[in-house]
Order: sequence, then C-alpha cells, then structure tokens
Amino acid sequence: MKDWKRINESCFSEINARERAFGLADEGTFTELLGPRDRFSSPHLKALGAAIEFDDGIITGIGLIGKHIAFISSMEGKFIGGAIGEVGGAKLVAELRLAMKTHEMLKGDECRLRRPLVIISFETGGVRLHEANAGLLAHAEVMDAIQDLRRKVPVVTVIGSKIGCFGGMGFVAASADAVIMSEVGRLGLTGPEVIEQEVGKEEFDASDKSLIYRTTGGRHKYITRDCNFLVDDKTSAFREVLKKVAGMPMEEIEYLRRIGSAELVEKQIAFAEDAVCSGISDSIDLWRKYGNKEPEKLPEIDIDDFLKNVRRRPLD
Repeated sequence: MKDWKRINESCFSEINARERAFGLADEGTFTELLGPRDRFSSPHLKALGAAIEFDDGIITGIGLIGKHIAFISSMEGKFIGGAIGEVGGAKLVAELRLAMKTHEMLKGDECRLRRPLVIISFETGGVRLHEANAGLLAHAEVMDAIQDLRRKVPVVTVIGSKIGCFGGMGFVAASADAVIMSEVGRLGLTGPEVIEQEVGKEEFDASDKSLIYRTTGGRHKYITRDCNFLVDDKTSAFREVLKKVAGMPMEEIEYLRRIGSAELVEKQIAFAEDAVCSGISDSIDLWRKYGNKEPEKLPEIDIDDFLKNVRRRPLD
C-alpha cells in the first residue's frame, strides 16, 4: 500500500480495517491473504438475501515487525458492525494455525529472533446474528486456537476503533496474551444500548458518552488492568508497543495475561466482589479507591500525563 506513511501518522480510529492491517506491519511488508479477489463471502448472508463482502469484513495477512513474522487480522466495523460469522471466524483460525506451523518450522536462534506474533485488531459488536450457531462456533474455535499458541506464540489484542470490542468477541479479546488499547477503544461484554434496554436508562444511560467511556473505555480498562498498554490514537503508537511485545521473552508475556489460570480467574472474581462490597457506584469511585486523588480529572488530562500519574488496580 503506497500510503503507508500517511497511515502511520493517521488516527488509528479514523482508518479502515485494511489500512490498519497494513499500518501495523513494517512499511512494505504486509501481504493480504484471502482478499476480495478470492471472493470468500458468507453463504448464510447470500441465502438470506443480505449484502455480502468478498473478504467477509475481516482482512488477514502476513507482515513483519522488525525481524518477527506478524500474522495480522483486522475487522471492519462498517460491515454489519464488525460482527463475526462462519467465514470470518475461519479466516481468524487459519491465521492462528499458520502462526503455529511457522513456530514449529523455526529452530534455535531463528525461533528466538523471528518468533511469530499474532495481532488481532478488533472492531466488532460480537457474533453475527444472521449466522446464529455458526457465528458462536467461530468464537469458540478462535479461542481454542489462541489457547494452542499459549507459551509458544504471543497473541496480541489491539482495540482502537470507534465501535470497540463487545459481545462474545470481548471474551476472545480477553483470552489473548496482551491487550493494547487507545482511549478511543472500548472493551466489554454487553454493549451500552443492550444494557440500557435490559436494566433501564436510570441504571445505564446509553446516550451518556462520558459514562460509556469511563466504564468501557481504554483509560478505565488500563486502570483496572484489563488492558496492558494504553497508547495514543496513532497507528505508529500501536506499532511501537507491538515491537516491544514481539521482543519480550514468553515468560514475561505470560505475566501479562489477565485470565488463563485458576489463580487469575480468582483474582478477577475477587476484584468484582470487592467493587460490589465497597459500594462502588461509578468508575470514578473505583479510581479513587486505587489512590487517584482527583479521579474526576483523569478522563480529561493529556494521555502522557495520565500514564505518568495514574494509579492502577493493585496486582495483589
């Protein structure tokens, strides 16, 4: 893609899925696999008379980050809200399995220096309801493939789009080794509109953007440690962190995980129970509990000042 330099300095939230895939890899190294010319589209959507895309809304391919081989997938939120179906799920699984095969081929120093890295740029509301069980099965198969790569190939979640990552794909994103977000990105299980519909506007006002971002946004997820790295809304900022993760030993990457063992799950449960028992009614109360003296100012300050001064959830 000739516009790599433009993409590199663009707001990550403003570019499309294909541009994100090209921009996360080093300049001139990304090659798309199963692109539009291959015409892999959903048979379910066609049967229903719905519009299709010849890449099914997911861009997949291979590039480089330094000397490391990067398997990159990127979701397009403009196509059915980034929802995942059978074909999109299969493309994700194929990328993960290619990463495993590459890992198995590399030996000795070459494995250490060129160790593969899997990157998934999420922009999705979850499962594609048009495809029902096929979409749900796609979630499970992707999580299985991620688990197979554990302690062998790092799998990194990238969230910096306007739609964010919700529904079952929120589970998938959390099952990765590391999560990188910008403050524009959002991560959760249930979307704001669905929460409002189920519990009422008084409990959660889906039109309150400030509430949404301090509940599901990148800054909040960084404070609660559901996100490992918080970056500026620039493609180059995401890639810099990816370079860092690519070079980390697998032992350190394993330490970044939020779930994946009984101990980590117990810590997450304890975190939730503590918030409930402490009478936390708003994220701002939680930020104050962690030692932030003026928590109401955290959403407004410059991102660099935020990272220098914020107090995060204690690890123990």
